[in-house]
Amino acid sequence: MSRISKTFELLKQQNKKALIPFVTAGDPQPGFTVPLMHDMVSAGASIIELGVPFSDPMADGPVIQAADERALEHHVSLSDVIAMVKAFREGDENTPVVLMGYLNPIEIMGYQRFAELSADAGIDGVLIVDMPPEEATEFTALMTQHEINTIFLISPTTSAGRIEKINKYASGYLYYVSLKGVTGANTLDIDSVTEKLQQIRAITGLPVGVGFGIKDGETAQAVSRVADAVVVGSALVNQVAEHQNNQQIMNKKVSDVLSDMRNMMDDLA
Repeated sequence: MSRISKTFELLKQQNKKALIPFVTAGDPQPGFTVPLMHDMVSAGASIIELGVPFSDPMADGPVIQAADERALEHHVSLSDVIAMVKAFREGDENTPVVLMGYLNPIEIMGYQRFAELSADAGIDGVLIVDMPPEEATEFTALMTQHEINTIFLISPTTSAGRIEKINKYASGYLYYVSLKGVTGANTLDIDSVTEKLQQIRAITGLPVGVGFGIKDGETAQAVSRVADAVVVGSALVNQVAEHQNNQQIMNKKVSDVLSDMRNMMDDLA
């Protein structure tokens, strides 16, 4: 059983939901990332999604675009991100880590080398925003061979037929994008999320995480009532941007946001 599956199973036994923070690797400086990952775990993170900096992050709003730019100023590469996870594993063997990004850097590295390096570093999952299921056969097979989950996005407009196709290749969990548009959007409609999750769960047995529009403890709690996991990105990356010149304060602010979410989510347990 993968780290991701073990995490969801343990949380289910505790009647809790997963809290999955996203930060961009190397933002604001490469040396800040691993300590921040450890602090997020201490604040209640169940799984960490680590963004791979990319020059054209088409699914991301201004907040995460700026984070990518800050990381790329330090020339943070896919190899650097993998090395960060390997360093994180020296102090944490249990928390799952998922790389989230775009296909181009992986294609440049090569699927086989990426799979080998990722497995060696202790990476548990990969979410490639711009890889449709129609083109995922070779990649997902290779990831499965190296015991790495492949995670896919589902949007409000994804049809039942396409969810079935995605489910064929997905493992670990599915990530439901609760809003139309890019990351950092504002309005979260829990009724619509609930309705879509019913459709998704009729097709898949995988846990379903919900992201986009998670701002604070209140929205995290609302989503955790209906989802298996709450994914938070822009609210954390905003704190990184605001406090990027002071690592200690930055980590505390990010941890405070996560702790508030974790506490309010656990109030439902």
